[in-house]
Amino acid sequence: MGYAKTAMLMAAMTALFMGVGYLIGGTNGALLALVAAAVMNGFAWWNSDKMVLRMHNAQELAPGDRLGLHALTADLARNAGIPEPKVYLIDTPQPNAFATGRNPANGAVAVTSGLIQSLTREELAGVIAHELAHIRNHDTAIMTVTATFAGAISMLANFALFFGGSRERMGLVGTLLMMVLAPMAAALVQMAISRTREYAADKAGAEICGEPMWLASALEKIAMGAARIDNHAAERNPATAHMFIINPLHAHKHDNLFATHPATENRIAALREMRVEGVARPQMSERPVTASRIPNTPQSARKGPWS
Repeated sequence: MGYAKTAMLMAAMTALFMGVGYLIGGTNGALLALVAAAVMNGFAWWNSDKMVLRMHNAQELAPGDRLGLHALTADLARNAGIPEPKVYLIDTPQPNAFATGRNPANGAVAVTSGLIQSLTREELAGVIAHELAHIRNHDTAIMTVTATFAGAISMLANFALFFGGSRERMGLVGTLLMMVLAPMAAALVQMAISRTREYAADKAGAEICGEPMWLASALEKIAMGAARIDNHAAERNPATAHMFIINPLHAHKHDNLFATHPATENRIAALREMRVEGVARPQMSERPVTASRIPNTPQSARKGPWS
């Protein structure tokens, strides 16, 4: 998804925002919502990545970090043909990761401490490659903008209950329905985009790291961890759930209309099929990443399977 599709999504979210504004305040409400949407579009495009990282208390890692995450990310970024993104660490026991940034030149990858402790180095390479695929495909711009707009639409819909104009036009029942349906419409846009982009990023990520089973094994471990370990920051900010590699809210397990992610078993099956058929190597890299090229973790920083 490039800039054209990002613009289409922003236009759709803006139209929904204006529609809620009209139901609340008529023509004036729609115009005010249009102005607000224009400001939000610009703000979300330039700053929503910083907002999302702040929501999850992500801490930027300096180059040469003791875990070797920068070195691994730089190696994989060369394979992906994009600039090395910034690398962040989120202090939560749930294994998970996400990418953000308005374009590849301003990308960022955030991984949790639980992810590092749960995965082998090869599996971690598969996860980071998946996130780099999102950055290369410009998915991150869409993810951050939709997260911002979904939250704003929900807030605006809730305001409708306190404005007399909306109740006069729709009645109390209509207003209550709008409070439910408007956020649901925004969520459906998020979910449909999220489900499609995950399959594409899985495929591209496997190509970037050169081994589909690294990512397949990682997805299995992350899904099990996310199902039993709470991510409190994600629970407080559910509009960002679609950004993670596995749903951090662990609310849905099957492919259905309201799932933020495809079923993990379906993603793993697709990666296994890639393994059987053979991964088409990307042309931007001189050779695939192998375990020997993944930086070793200093003894002082080793934990769990990294030992």
